[in-house]
Formats: sequence, C-alpha cells, structure tokens
Amino acid sequence: MPASAQSHGRKTVTETVDSVPWFNGFAVSVDLVGPLQMALGSYGQYEAALRLNLKDRYFPIIELGYGRASDDDDVTRLSYRSKAPYGRIGIDYNLLKNKHDKYRLYGGVRYAFTSFKFDVWHPGLKDPVTGALTEYSAYDVKCSQHWAEVVFGVDASIWGPLHLGWSVRYRRRIAIDKGTMGNVWYVPGYGLSDQTNLGGTFNVSIDI
Repeated sequence: MPASAQSHGRKTVTETVDSVPWFNGFAVSVDLVGPLQMALGSYGQYEAALRLNLKDRYFPIIELGYGRASDDDDVTRLSYRSKAPYGRIGIDYNLLKNKHDKYRLYGGVRYAFTSFKFDVWHPGLKDPVTGALTEYSAYDVKCSQHWAEVVFGVDASIWGPLHLGWSVRYRRRIAIDKGTMGNVWYVPGYGLSDQTNLGGTFNVSIDI
C-alpha cells in the first residue's frame, strides 16, 4: 500500500509498505515421482508434505513418506524386501526478487531420517563336492539412516489454489546403521544405498 508524505511543499517521499502478513497460510502436496518409480521398477515411495508460508519468502516444510522395495535378481537369484516410513524437515527460501509473484524459484535444505527392516534370501547353493544345499537368508534386519539434502526447485500457480512444481535434490549421508548384515540395498526415502546421490520430485499442491 503506497503511503505519501510531503515536507514543506518541496518534495514528496513515497514509501511502499508490505501488507502481506508474516504467516501467509500453508500448502499440502503430494509427490508423483515415487509412485511412478514403484510402478515401473522395484522400489519407490508415497510422499506428502506440509509447507508453511512466512511472508512469501520463507517456507518451513515437513515431508513424510512410506518407502518400499521388492526385488528379485535373476542373475544372483537374491530376493530383497523392505518397507518403512521416513521423514524430512527443513526450510525453503524464495530466490525471486518479487517474492509475491505467482511463480517461485527456491533453494532449501532438509534433514532426513528413517528406521527400517529388510529381508534378504537366496534359494541356496549346492556344494560341488558333498552335494549339500547351503541356504542364505536373513529376516527383520534392523537398520537406520540419517542424511541431509540440498534442494533447488520451481513452483507455479496453475489455477486458483492449485500449484505444480518440481525439485532437484542432492543427498549426503550423515550416518547409517547397516545392521547385522553389514550391507543395505535400499533405504526408504533415500533410494539405492550405494548409488543414490541425486533425486527429484514432481509435486501437486494446494494452497490453503
């Protein structure tokens, strides 16, 4: 809202006051990439988020999800199963100069954690000398992982309160407990343990 003040009839000073409140609502969203991964591959996740809007500039966020893996390797004949919830907490910052624009370009950080169990088994190997079958299996192996993420993303208003957006994420493991097996193939919310550093989301959100 523009406000004007005149001093001694010589000049006019105009000051722009930001009328947007400090707490400017919140948004709920779901990610579409995780279910697509699950449908096309051997692992994926369902994920939803709650994002607060502080003056269209700062966006504290909580992301909660449920990850699942089900893989049967035709070469090694190993089978792997895991499913567990995970969570992230962090904040995004609107990088655009016009912070009240319907488009947002943001950067952010996340702290994430999951505690999970997995099963792994093999039908068995036959000893070439004795002919005995040696089985390999482990069930309910308890593991956990802490990690951090750096986020870069875009958010756009499509119609009314409906928004679409995407993000690219770089993940960095902080600590991991691999359990009694000493190796973990999949971490819920993180992805493949020995391959995943980059990831992304495609979000549908509603502003409230």
